[in-house]
Amino acid sequence: MKKQGQKQKSNERKIRFSDDLLWGIHPIYEALEKEADRIVEIILVKDRHGGKREEIVERARVAGIKLSFVTSLRLIGDDAAQVRHQGVVAKMAQTPLMPLEDMLESFQKLVAEGKNPRIIVLDSLQDPHNVGAIIRSAYASGIHGVLITRERSAPLGGTAAKSAAGAMSHIDICQVTNLANALKAMKKAGAWVFGAVKNEEAQSLYETDLNLPACIVVGSEGSGIRPLVQKQCDVLVSIPMEGDLDSLNSSVAAGVIMFEMLRQRL
Repeated sequence: MKKQGQKQKSNERKIRFSDDLLWGIHPIYEALEKEADRIVEIILVKDRHGGKREEIVERARVAGIKLSFVTSLRLIGDDAAQVRHQGVVAKMAQTPLMPLEDMLESFQKLVAEGKNPRIIVLDSLQDPHNVGAIIRSAYASGIHGVLITRERSAPLGGTAAKSAAGAMSHIDICQVTNLANALKAMKKAGAWVFGAVKNEEAQSLYETDLNLPACIVVGSEGSGIRPLVQKQCDVLVSIPMEGDLDSLNSSVAAGVIMFEMLRQRL
């Protein structure tokens, strides 16, 4: 009995109350009807049933929205005690997300016009401040879109939006479940895929021709680019550094690379 209780407790989901949350059966059902492209994740308590609840699960699956099932769900923080979530909470992005098919179509169109579209790709970045800062730099450096992972990625809610300082609504953002497959599709659309790594064998950023249709992959704060994703990279690049630091912060590294791309283009 003790082990069973410990297992149940470990599957409790605590979510900090914030502006990017939506809760309750009917509000989330309506959001799926009217703005499903803004829903990042829906968290539901197991073993609860009801017609609308089952429809929420089905509509979310059809729309490709991440579903998480937990044994219990608790909101924490200011004003959280007043919330009656009915066992279902949705995390909302501050801006509608673009389907991968639309991003591929837009990319191919720009390539056909002789332009060099550029996409920044975030592989499992979990710090919303870094994600927001990268989106802000992407917009400022003329990047055409942002491609991020659906799993193990920071939510595109209030914290990321605040760090992006308004840029989130001015740039195309796409979330995908399988990043390796998405990069394969980007290559078929005409993209060269560059992976940013800290590796002595990687090519120097400043000796790399980036003035072409490109996807730049930046890895997570801790482990960098995942092996399966790195296999899809055509070229690995590194930022020359002095001193004893092992690597740069993800948002700083992404900013250096994106503005080098802008410098080459100009």
